[in-house]
Amino acid sequence: MSRKFAGALLIFCVAGLVTFLAIRLFFTDPQLKAVPVDLVVQRAVDSSNRHSVDTAVSLLKQGYLVLRMGLGADSRLLAQMGRKNKSYSHCGIVLMEHGYPFVYHAIGGENNPDARLRRDSAKFFFSPVYNLALAVMQYDLDSGRIAGLKDIVLAYYRQRPKFDLKFDLATNDALYCSEFIYKAVNKAADDTAYIQPAILGGRRFVGIDDLFVNRHAHIIWQTVFK
Repeated sequence: MSRKFAGALLIFCVAGLVTFLAIRLFFTDPQLKAVPVDLVVQRAVDSSNRHSVDTAVSLLKQGYLVLRMGLGADSRLLAQMGRKNKSYSHCGIVLMEHGYPFVYHAIGGENNPDARLRRDSAKFFFSPVYNLALAVMQYDLDSGRIAGLKDIVLAYYRQRPKFDLKFDLATNDALYCSEFIYKAVNKAADDTAYIQPAILGGRRFVGIDDLFVNRHAHIIWQTVFK
């Protein structure tokens, strides 16, 4: 077998495997069932999408805020709750572990059956199969505050609070996604007004946009998937 033929065969097999996995994911993930299967496959194999994820992962550092816009109707609804920016529906905090970034985030729904605080690899968190867009943000916390933020996030993860379906900012035994970031970052900053909540329906609420549309957050990188 020539090297050229062997290389072509390897590329064909890899492409087939990726396509198979994307189709399998489509039929088992309720979030994607309304999405045409050819679009799911396209997102999985598109080289620019893969490059975008690799770029985002390479930029991540301890304590960075990461954002994504999901595909489902629930994601669109969450994004619409933002008062100033409706580009993103979910968020997480990055912790570096042995040189690789992991994302800690509070999420509910069928993709997280126990509804407890999660730890996912950055590549999984950013997957273009699940998402329309992503962003990387940095807070203006010094190294000491960042170290404190790591300890706070890990303490929350040990407690494994459930996702707060009531979106009640006054409780701590359950947390919704932006509430987790809001409480962890404000505690690390030792400033209850570092990130400020909004008033929604007469209640205090932290929208995704409240986390990054403020003077303490700075955009590192963002993109929209094809």
